[in-house]
Amino acid sequence: MRPAYAAALLALAGFALSAGVLAAVKPETAIRYRQGVYHAILWNFAPMNAMVRGTQPWDQADFARRAQRLAFYSQQLLEGFPPGSDRGAETGAKPAIWQNPEDFKAKMQAFEDAAADLAKVAAGSDIEASKQAFAQTAEACKRCHEKYRAED
Repeated sequence: MRPAYAAALLALAGFALSAGVLAAVKPETAIRYRQGVYHAILWNFAPMNAMVRGTQPWDQADFARRAQRLAFYSQQLLEGFPPGSDRGAETGAKPAIWQNPEDFKAKMQAFEDAAADLAKVAAGSDIEASKQAFAQTAEACKRCHEKYRAED
């Protein structure tokens, strides 16, 4: 068997296996997963918000570290919303997520993009630019929550 053919076959098998595993995930497992990612986001977002509002002293290094985490976690969210995970455990996810998957994906991508930009900006030393990038990230969160998250 040629090495290129073998590599392609192995990659295809790996993709098929990962797709099958994702499809086999129980809804309650997906819900717990995404709630865990959201808790990790909030763990980092809340102190950043306090710094931006001035209720906590500004620490650019801590802000940048948390921004890097947000960028990482933002990439993890979408896989926590497989079909059928709108039920199975208590969740604040509205049915509109599965009724409008393309719009939901676009809003999730906007959050991911904003978080990536925030991480880049926060890596510098410009506090005002960091605050502005944070506000844009928060706005991306809000746009998604308004349509797709039930009130607590």
